[in-house]
Amino acid sequence: MRIKYNEKNKENADNDILTGLFSTPVYLSKLKREFTKSELQFVEKNKKNPYKNIGNITSTDNYVLNKKPFAKLKKEIESKIDIYFKNVFDPVDGVKFYITQSWLNYTQTNEFHHRHHHPNSFISGVFYFDCNEQFDRITFHKEVLGIEKYLIFERKNWNHFNSDRWYFPLKNKDLILFPSHLNHEVENKKGNNLRISLAFNVFIKGTIGQKFNLTELKLK
Repeated sequence: MRIKYNEKNKENADNDILTGLFSTPVYLSKLKREFTKSELQFVEKNKKNPYKNIGNITSTDNYVLNKKPFAKLKKEIESKIDIYFKNVFDPVDGVKFYITQSWLNYTQTNEFHHRHHHPNSFISGVFYFDCNEQFDRITFHKEVLGIEKYLIFERKNWNHFNSDRWYFPLKNKDLILFPSHLNHEVENKKGNNLRISLAFNVFIKGTIGQKFNLTELKLK
C-alpha cells in the first residue's frame, strides 16, 4: 500500500514501509475456456429441483462437483485450490486438501444471499457461471476484535486497513477462494439476469501438528 505524506512528515521517509501483517488471504482467478454443453445442461437441470435458502434458492444436490458433467471443472478448481493452499499455508508433505460439499446457487432480481460463514470447512470458494458485470458482487466482512470494537473513526478514504467490509465485482467464470470463517454475503441483487454460482467447501487430511508438542492430529 502506498503511504500518504504531508509536507511535515515526508522528509527522510523514502524507505518507510506500511505492510499488512497477518492478512486474510483471498484468492481471485478466472476460468480461461468456454463452458461445455454438458456443464450448462447440468446447471439448468439442477435449477429445476432446488430448495429455498434464505433469500435465494440452492440446488438439492450438494455434491455437484462429484458428478460427471463437472469432472473437468472440478480438476480446474482443484488446481487453483492447490495454488492457494501451497502459497498461503505451505504445509509439510502428506497434508492434502479435498473438496467436501458443493452446490449451485440461483439468485434473481431483488433476492439476496444472507451474511454467513462456512462451518466444518477450512477453505471455501465460489465460481460464477452467470453474472451481471455492472451490478453483481460479493461482499466480505471483517471480524472486528480488540480496540476496533470500541473506537470508530470517520474515514476520509477507505482502504484495506480501515474497512470493516470489502466487495469484489464479479464477471462470468470468476473464481474466489477464501478462509471458511470469513463472513460474506450477496446484497439485494440488481439487474435482470439470474445470477448462477457454484459454491464449495474444502477440508484437509493427513497429520498436522507435532507429536511431542502434543498438537498432533491425524485426519483421514
